Amino acid sequence: MDPVTPLSGADAVLARLDFHLPEDRIAQSGAEPRDASRLMIVQERITHRVFRDLPDVLRAGDLLVFNQSRVIPARVMARKPLDAHGHGGGSVEVMLLRAEERPDLGRHVWSAYLKPARRAGNELWLGGPAHEGGHRAQVVGTLDDGARLLRFDHDILPHLDEIGRLPLPPYIDAGDSDDTWRERYQTVYARDPGSVAAPTAGLHFTPDLLNRLDALGVERASVTLHVGAGTFRPITGSVAEHVMHAERWQVTPDTARAINAARAEGRRVVAVGTTTVRTLESAWDGTQVQPGEGDTQIFITPGTPVNVPDLLITNLHLPGSTLLLLVAALAGEGRIRAAYDAALAGGYRFYSLGDAMLLENTSRA
Repeated sequence: MDPVTPLSGADAVLARLDFHLPEDRIAQSGAEPRDASRLMIVQERITHRVFRDLPDVLRAGDLLVFNQSRVIPARVMARKPLDAHGHGGGSVEVMLLRAEERPDLGRHVWSAYLKPARRAGNELWLGGPAHEGGHRAQVVGTLDDGARLLRFDHDILPHLDEIGRLPLPPYIDAGDSDDTWRERYQTVYARDPGSVAAPTAGLHFTPDLLNRLDALGVERASVTLHVGAGTFRPITGSVAEHVMHAERWQVTPDTARAINAARAEGRRVVAVGTTTVRTLESAWDGTQVQPGEGDTQIFITPGTPVNVPDLLITNLHLPGSTLLLLVAALAGEGRIRAAYDAALAGGYRFYSLGDAMLLENTSRA
């Protein structure tokens, strides 16, 4: 028998952080009200609070940085066109991923997963045939991960509220009620449409909690990172071979100035969510945060310093995920192991609709 090669680096960290997560610990509904979720504070020691206690944990001058991306109703049922004899017209499930800049293919091009898959040249009608106000799309290409490129006759984004459903994570039993989820699976400060999954750390905030933080003197800034479907893809091979999905980000000049001023004045930068961390690190030039926009495939793993935030608010992630490596990079493997052991023992709820943690950045020490 060939000897087993010992794991090293990030692969070894991921193996040591592996854990069994009972299915009933994956939250199927969010806390009501939102800020009634639990909050684990992970520093040199672990303490347990409720999320609405956040004003007791933060202090005047702290800068909260939110991801203001809005989830779009990206899951749409489409139909194949009828043939000359009136036959066919089968259904196709379309999961729109993002608008693509492909001048070689024309305007209004989106990447999408199709079930069942379709070949280049095939035509689809989303939301019904033409006489019912449907929207025509043609398959014009295939990406390396199997996603198709669809070219629409016009901008499809304004029509998704009417014809689409919210693309909930696969581990949530959504039922038939899309109206409820359109409000619940969205942060209260969401603004820029484009995500196919919510930046879920922000789901704990309520207007009342934001007002209390304002009154305390906590400042706010926003970035945008449109969360892609690849956020649900686990690491199946070695960490070095894992390819991160590209996501669109933007940091405005006002936000860059606010973050750089806070850092220069010794005030804490608090990132709300791993998507905010990935945005800030993508905009970091080695000295400060630069305004800009683009695609990022940044993959933050243990051993890589996290430069910008001092604290991170995040949910509890699934084993074997890129997000687990990110929080281990930020807070340290030992603290994350202790935090997840405490969460499992203490009845915390995991993932998108679950409870939250506040992590201290130890990677720059």
